[in-house]
Formats: sequence, structure tokens, C-alpha cells
Amino acid sequence: MITSLSNPQVKNVILLQKKAKERNKQKVFVVEGIKMVMEAPRRELETVYISQSFFEKYERELPVDFPAVLVSDKVFSSMSDTVTPQGILGIVHQPSIQKEAVLQGRNRQGGRCFLMLEHLSDPGNLGTMIRTGEGVGVTGIFMSRDTVDVYNPKVIRSTMGSIYRVPFLYVDDLYGLAREMQNQQITIYAAHLKGDRTCYEGDYTKDTCFLVGNEANGLSKELAVVADIKMKIPMEGQVESLNAAIAATVCMYEAYRQNIKNRAAPLE
Repeated sequence: MITSLSNPQVKNVILLQKKAKERNKQKVFVVEGIKMVMEAPRRELETVYISQSFFEKYERELPVDFPAVLVSDKVFSSMSDTVTPQGILGIVHQPSIQKEAVLQGRNRQGGRCFLMLEHLSDPGNLGTMIRTGEGVGVTGIFMSRDTVDVYNPKVIRSTMGSIYRVPFLYVDDLYGLAREMQNQQITIYAAHLKGDRTCYEGDYTKDTCFLVGNEANGLSKELAVVADIKMKIPMEGQVESLNAAIAATVCMYEAYRQNIKNRAAPLE
């Protein structure tokens, strides 16, 4: 059992929790909690750290092939990024994802639905979008390089496990990618305050990509111009805009609703 805060493994976990550069260097990320560790693909799980009290409580329930390392409660608390840690965390290998594979993915309805995120800065928003994306069958999420680190511990927690199942990729040129999508007959819809139609007027039964911009500034002019259609979410009162994750959710669920309805419609 590790009892020293100066142990190299302990120091490394703390470093991985805090530094994106180190996570990318080692090609790993940290997950915390029973759900996140248990749902991690076993082949990608490098190491599991378990507190002494967690081990005493759940010893009989742990898989025999877990690559587990036992640490004292005090040491585990220093390794955790949460205020009330559950007593288990894992080091997981970052997936290797290719753009072409993401673009060719299909959901249960047989179509393609993507999110393209520009300069998203809030970890909770990104995590929520990934989690919602799984819920509606999004086939992939593309992010600009200046979007918040997807392996940020707050992002990971917000995904509630969807990080393992939704393909995502950072790209250098979102404009170029959007053009490539259009060449593949994927319609680009931009969530935009100056949209000339509402999000309920689009036809999302065909291959679709939603553009969502920065929480404070929205989409850049350079990226917004590539959209086939600019749309807005209708609102009452004096509300001018919605939280980025909520706005993306409204659009994604409208697409999901249309496709579920289309799939259930009888053939003529």
C-alpha cells in the first residue's frame, strides 16, 4: 500500500489531473468514481488506484483482473480532483481516432449527425454536449484546437461515461472540414443569433452537422459564413441567448425527434 505523498505514482496522478500537456505527452487521462472506472474499456485501463477504505468496503466486488494499486485514504484524497472522492480512480489510454472513420460513422437511424464546436471554453458545457450527443446518436464531435481540453477532469465527469462511446477529434481547420462535409452531402446548420429561421424549421432527416460557437462570442464570422443555413432558437421574454450546451441540446434533440418519427413512419 502506498502511504507517502512523495511516491512517484502519486505525484504523476496529481500532475495528470492538473496538466493537459502532461496528459497529452503520456497519452492518458484520469477518470474518477465507480461508474467511470467500471465503464472504461478494460484494454484501455492502465492502472486503478483504490483507497484503503474503498478496498475494505468493496473488496469482494472488484474484478480479479483489475490492475489495482492500494493507497491510504490520505494519499488518495491528494490524488483526487473531487471534494468528496469515492475512493477509486483510473488511468485510461487516450483513444486514437481518425477523421475519415468519424465522418463515415452511422447512427441507429442509418444517418450521420455531427457537432462542430468552435472555441468552446467551459468544461461542463463540453462534457454535457458529449453526454447528450450519445443520448441522441450523434456520430461524431469535431472541435477547434482552442476548445477546452476534452480530458480536463471536469469534462470527463460531466460526460458520465459517454467519453468512451462518442467519437471526437480536434481539427486545425474547421472551415475546411465543413467544406469537406458539404462535398459529402452533409448539410451545415449554424446556431446563430441572426439566423433567418428557427431550429425547428430545418430538415435533419438528411446528414447533418450543427455548428456551435464560443459561450460569450458565438461563432466567428469566418466559420459562420460556411453554413448552409443559419438558425436560431425561439425564445420568450428578454432572454437573448441560451447556454451553449442547452442550445446544442435543443438542436440535437430536434434532429433526433425528426429521425425517430421518420423511422417510425410507414412506407408508402
